[in-house]
Amino acid sequence: MKKYNNGLFATFFSRLAAVAAVGLLAAQVSWADYSGHALSQGFVDKMVSKHGFDRAWVEGVLTQAEKKQSILDAMSRPAESVMTWGRYRKIFIQESRINQGVQFWDEYREALTRAEETYKVPAWMIVAIIGVETRYGSNKGSYRVVDALATLGFDFPRRSEFFLGQLEQYLLMVREQHFDPYELKGSYAGAMGYGQFIPSSYRAYAVDFDGDGQADIVNNPVDAIGSVANYFAKHGWKYGEPVVSSVVLSKNYNADMFNTGLKPKFTVAELAKGGIKADHRKVKGAMKATAMRLDADEGDEFWMGLENFYVITRYNHSAMYAMAAYQLSQMIAARVGAETAK
Repeated sequence: MKKYNNGLFATFFSRLAAVAAVGLLAAQVSWADYSGHALSQGFVDKMVSKHGFDRAWVEGVLTQAEKKQSILDAMSRPAESVMTWGRYRKIFIQESRINQGVQFWDEYREALTRAEETYKVPAWMIVAIIGVETRYGSNKGSYRVVDALATLGFDFPRRSEFFLGQLEQYLLMVREQHFDPYELKGSYAGAMGYGQFIPSSYRAYAVDFDGDGQADIVNNPVDAIGSVANYFAKHGWKYGEPVVSSVVLSKNYNADMFNTGLKPKFTVAELAKGGIKADHRKVKGAMKATAMRLDADEGDEFWMGLENFYVITRYNHSAMYAMAAYQLSQMIAARVGAETAK
């Protein structure tokens, strides 16, 4: 019987394992390389012909973009049970977030005052949005934006068109603002910075608020303050007007007038005829409003959202989001001695 040299035998299998590992690594690299994806050529052609990008540069970006299965899992996860207003509120109305908001206001008071004067959007609203979105910049997201947008653009068919559009906007944005396309990090959906702007919103609303030549809402809180204010101004914030009002219900109020949509459908006078009356001294009959019934811990709450409330929902399409941001804003304003929305 032929005897095997145990040392050579072990060496052979160690080399075989090494070859297999290299092959596996190559497969992973290929799997992560979007330059060869079926949709990539059309995307590259568009960036070159429409926007004048260098073909090799765009192809290089797609080669470096990595597919993230965790992003696809998050986007495809079945909807969770309906969040009640009571549960939702507790996520954002916390003593720690209020205190952080006070600290942020104290540190950037000059920029907040200037933003309010420039854009006619109250400082308390700006601070609250940054607080709700990223806890004042402490949680801006951990995914590379290029990975998030490429993963969703090329491998999430249901929203492919939207996210390829955002990838297009992202490459334009990094060219305009002189960013490294591989360094910016954000949410799994590609939102960035203190205020979590997606690339199209970044290009449309981000401003260079400190005058250094770059609109950087990712690293620069002063630019973020001005940009959030600009976003609200461009979406129709009415300075000095109320945001929400508690309501007084008549005995036979019209329940069908509640929760008809985020955009105000009725005038305050029409809601009053339906037995839903605003309990706010600044609310006038001709104002547009939406009536809301929110399921709180101790029973339903009834509110009236005015046009400024609708502007908050343009930032995030949720009545609970807008209410949480508004209530947080008022608590922070009270702590710093600023005028609230009375």
